[in-house]
Amino acid sequence: MIDRNMQKLGEERSAIRELFEYGNALKRTLGEDTVFDFSIGNPSAPTPECVRETAIALLREMPPELLHGYTSAPGCEEARAAVAEELSKMSQIRVPSRLIYMTCGASASLAIALMALVTAGEEVVVPAPYFPEYAVFVREAGGTLVPVPTDPRFHLDFDALDRAIGKNTAAVLVNSPNNPTGAVYSEEEMRRLGLLLEKKSGERGAPVYLLADEPYRELSFSGKVTPPFSVYSNTVVLYSYSKALSLAGERIGYLAVSPRMKEGEAVFSALAGAARRFGYVCAPALFQRIVARCTGMHADFSVYEENRALLLKHFRGMGYEFSEPQGAFYLFAKCPSLPSDFFERAKKKGVLVVPSESFGIEGYFRLSYCVPTERIQGSIPRFEALLKEANGKIE
Repeated sequence: MIDRNMQKLGEERSAIRELFEYGNALKRTLGEDTVFDFSIGNPSAPTPECVRETAIALLREMPPELLHGYTSAPGCEEARAAVAEELSKMSQIRVPSRLIYMTCGASASLAIALMALVTAGEEVVVPAPYFPEYAVFVREAGGTLVPVPTDPRFHLDFDALDRAIGKNTAAVLVNSPNNPTGAVYSEEEMRRLGLLLEKKSGERGAPVYLLADEPYRELSFSGKVTPPFSVYSNTVVLYSYSKALSLAGERIGYLAVSPRMKEGEAVFSALAGAARRFGYVCAPALFQRIVARCTGMHADFSVYEENRALLLKHFRGMGYEFSEPQGAFYLFAKCPSLPSDFFERAKKKGVLVVPSESFGIEGYFRLSYCVPTERIQGSIPRFEALLKEANGKIE
């Protein structure tokens, strides 16, 4: 008999993915040059040469039955040790490889962490706007998502967080650099968040976990991202190599438990149990070994910086309202007219941007600028026309 809840979940549509598929269909009908698709965060920076070279070397060096065979469920020791070494250098805290669990990207990491650390009726506090799948993962773990407003620059609002975190709060989930806003939380913010969580854990009589979703860690234009392990002991890091190494489709990442966590070993066991419950066997073996040798490297992000500078220049000149992104590869701007009207007009012009309602906030749109620079250049007249139409200056 069909599980109707699973059927309903399968029929739910991600606004980002739906727009992406709509764009693909439109390109087939009208041609690539007529569609300006900024819907999905699919990295366009070339995958680093180390990935290709390592893949070739592994294919030559290792017998296929070993290279493509199962690894241990938490991952091969080579990959876990490389991740642990990198995290140790970043946080200036020794992170043992036994607290690393290799996963199929940050989405798998988050789904596993929520399943392990959230029980029915508990809450997960998330600064808004937030990545849409958070709502799905929290709900399917039996929890309740509690969105908390951010300040006008989309940074943490500590008064709002203080009010939102209560006896039923199992975790606070943060994403910096942020999707969709590009905000990067400062070291001061992260340390203040750590102190708040210490206080709230004491009041609760149980840990309030910090879940740090970091797939954009290397994509900060304003300096390094503060390592979460250095600011709060009850932290679990969720990471993906999708952006750093431009490997989005290969689904490789990890979970890491802070070595300062009092019950870290028990939490790791719970993560392993949650992974097992999902039917998780191991992360892709070939790419575990590739990232083991390429950890600490990243793609050439200069195309994103060029695209960002181009967008900021033209959007400022045209008069769009936005908060300057400090990281990731998204621009989050205010709709210049009623959102429904703006998005309908944009689609008619072949401009595909994501409505902010998907991210838990109204009146904005997200533009993903990890695209060929020519696409941005070609779209500028259309964005200008959209703004003129919104202001009643239709030519």
